[in-house]
Amino acid sequence: MYREMRRDEVDLQELEKYFRSVDRSFFLEGEMKMYADLDEPLPIGFGQTISQPSLVLKMTQLLAPEKDSKVLEIGTGSGFQTAILAKVSAEVYTVERIGELMEKAKKRLESLGFTNIYYKVGDGSKGWPEYAPYDRIMETAAPRVLPEQLVEQLVNGGRMVIPVGPPHLQELQLITKTAEGDIQTKTAGWVRFVELKGEYEK
Repeated sequence: MYREMRRDEVDLQELEKYFRSVDRSFFLEGEMKMYADLDEPLPIGFGQTISQPSLVLKMTQLLAPEKDSKVLEIGTGSGFQTAILAKVSAEVYTVERIGELMEKAKKRLESLGFTNIYYKVGDGSKGWPEYAPYDRIMETAAPRVLPEQLVEQLVNGGRMVIPVGPPHLQELQLITKTAEGDIQTKTAGWVRFVELKGEYEK
């Protein structure tokens, strides 16, 4: 049955079209640029990686941001995922613990003309409570357990995509918070992300 789109919904075909138009090599440095077309994670320095393109697209589709969404991203990295989120959302608040990575990502994203991204260097496991709550939360580093502070910063009716588990293999989870504030969790596959460092570990 045909269903008319709401004005604030993101067309998945439009999302994929933009995604395919983004030059991944722009977010890489040196010899890594020549591997940009591979559907594999690649190193970006400091023990961090840029995720494989197919997974970036899948996670964005799972997150299902809307055109008026306020999004929190944990783990700016190269800025590749940030660019995708900023294109299809109203605002993106992105947190990265490594200052040098954030500086490079910010320069890239500003050169692309984005003006709806806000940047913070800090402990991603704490989120960014000053601007909470968020309609969507995208986590691109893996905590061993789900950080409660991130769940608290998700608005009722919101969605979070997050890999959870030990360093070598994690469960990709879609977390939804109902209108009543109840938490529902679905498994969306198995992935391997760099570990989330932060106070939640203590």
